[in-house]
Amino acid sequence: MKNRKAMFRLCYSLMLMAISVTSILAQDTVKYIGETLSNVDYHHGQLSPAMGVHNIQVFRANRAHPQWAGGNNFTYNHAPMLAYWNQHFFLEYLSCPVGEHVPPGQTLLLQSSNGYDWSRPAIIFPPYPLKDGTVKEGRKDSAHGSFAVMHQRIGFYVASTKRMLAQGYYGIVLGQKDDPNDGNGIGRVVREIYADGKFGPIYFIRYNHGFNEKNTLYPLYSQSTDKGFVAACNELLSKPLMMQQWVEEADRNDSLIPLKKDFKAFNFYHLPDGRAVGLWKYALTSISTNEGKSWLYSPQRAPGFVNANAKIWGQKTTDGKYATVYNPSEFRWPLAISVSDNGLLYKNLLLVNGEITAMRYGGAYKSYGPQYVRGIQEGEGIPPDNNMWVTYSMNKEDIWVSKIPVSVTGKAKKHVLDVFANMPAGTELNEWNIYSPIWAPVKMESLKDGSKVLALRDTDPFDYAKAEHLIPTSKLLQANFSISPQQNNYGLLEIEFLDAKGQPCVRISFDSTGSIITKSGYRNKELAKYTAGENYQFKIELNTASRFYTVSINDKKAATNLFFAPVASIERIVFRTGSTRHFPDADTPTDQNFDRPNAGEKEKEAAYFIQYLKTSGN
Repeated sequence: MKNRKAMFRLCYSLMLMAISVTSILAQDTVKYIGETLSNVDYHHGQLSPAMGVHNIQVFRANRAHPQWAGGNNFTYNHAPMLAYWNQHFFLEYLSCPVGEHVPPGQTLLLQSSNGYDWSRPAIIFPPYPLKDGTVKEGRKDSAHGSFAVMHQRIGFYVASTKRMLAQGYYGIVLGQKDDPNDGNGIGRVVREIYADGKFGPIYFIRYNHGFNEKNTLYPLYSQSTDKGFVAACNELLSKPLMMQQWVEEADRNDSLIPLKKDFKAFNFYHLPDGRAVGLWKYALTSISTNEGKSWLYSPQRAPGFVNANAKIWGQKTTDGKYATVYNPSEFRWPLAISVSDNGLLYKNLLLVNGEITAMRYGGAYKSYGPQYVRGIQEGEGIPPDNNMWVTYSMNKEDIWVSKIPVSVTGKAKKHVLDVFANMPAGTELNEWNIYSPIWAPVKMESLKDGSKVLALRDTDPFDYAKAEHLIPTSKLLQANFSISPQQNNYGLLEIEFLDAKGQPCVRISFDSTGSIITKSGYRNKELAKYTAGENYQFKIELNTASRFYTVSINDKKAATNLFFAPVASIERIVFRTGSTRHFPDADTPTDQNFDRPNAGEKEKEAAYFIQYLKTSGN
């Protein structure tokens, strides 16, 4: 009898689970219906790039030389936010001296008129000293000479009156394993960003329990004599979709927060019928019909999406479609984009950033990879180029932005005919994918002789410059390009031909000994010597069926060789001032507790100028 009852209970539980799963699948929800998945054994996930993406480093941490980091020597930099207002990009990010939630914490702001050239970081919310003796509920330790840390999931709000507000949150960490997001912090601060780029006074817009005007450094926003500022704050407080982004730090019973469960890193976009789609960490999702006052169902993992404990960003794009950008793995690489026609069914997966530079500075909870992505929230501006812009941190150390062309595509429709001298200024790199660190920039330059080149410069011992061009799928390919190396006794330039998954089959290099070499199996084979400042015109013919390729340099045949790896077809060409990277991998320990030697130093600049790239084939 007992066995029968146990069997009945088990069957009943399985039936309820089946009903629940069926109900979830039947809900109107975000889904990934594509078949492409990422392979975490590669930094790029073996994903094809979204064509024309420009990855631009906007802040590079430096402890030894803070003058090279805008005067800031903090090396934990993370959780950036982005807005476009008053014809400028605004980027806010968190910063701590060494590791996550290790005080003191501050929030900094960068500005840019074009997304490529950025200001020095300005401290918009400074370190906040805690009163000695400050304690938290449930903890025995107290503050002595301590500072708060900062944490926020929303950085900006543009009011209907066009007032621009910056937001931050001061949390308290008193010892190891303390959490600034336990609802026991000080409160949320706000200040206005004026049209001239300057900042208004700091106010609290919301105190946590136990804190008020009498025991904090800043007054409540309502005490401001600027009625327009007060009205903008009141408007922000009236928006449930804005308030939902406060949930992690706010009082656990805060009446302003509609959904009080601990779902993290909320963001949203609207469907054509007015419903709001919500997205959280782990690709959790739900839908609201009343602007976030309530949700149709408890957030569930979006079917088909692969995403771990990192942010996912979603928005409507200017072509009327929708896009999500996230790390499609259990790790924080690669960074990818998926597109939907209707905001619910996502059908593809393309690469945004598949690079992981060396982590130069160890610190608590500093994960590897391009992570914690955030775009421009609805109502906070549309850049004039109508493209999609997102921001993220690399290794929780450096801050990057990516410009993703709209409409998003992963295929080249025609072969390349880029003679830079003949191309209109500002259009030369529209179809190129670039990876451009501050110390290894990729950009167009006009030389003293009047010529125009794509310049790859590199002084970064831990990173490299990379320019990449997609081509139509080709089994027979001819590529012509011209390169002028500016030195021949140091530096490295590698040119690779890759398939759709990023597998190279041919590699040509300008090495540090003055030789042009090609990879031939395990070994390298010399093709020619090179001289600094000279132009080298290449013609390379490739046949994926026979796996043979021929190289001619300055009209002289240099070699016929076999591919060092087989590919079915070729879909892109890469120019890179360093060797491909394989560290970290899925088995690398998460926490790095050491700094790399000479982490803040530069190398002697190596530079390579590309005059043209032409391809043909089928």
